[in-house]
Amino acid sequence: MMTVLAAVALVLVAAVLLGVKVLFVRGGKFPSGHASDIPALRSKGIGCVRKMK
Repeated sequence: MMTVLAAVALVLVAAVLLGVKVLFVRGGKFPSGHASDIPALRSKGIGCVRKMK
């Protein structure tokens, strides 16, 4: 039981830390996860599958 509570607490802390910018900054939002929005991938010619169709 203690392991389950520790795991749930760890997941909650991770979720809060990932969402700090979204939760506490006015107008904050999560960064885009699309491959075509990442400059390093775009420079290698790698793009988003959705935009290739």
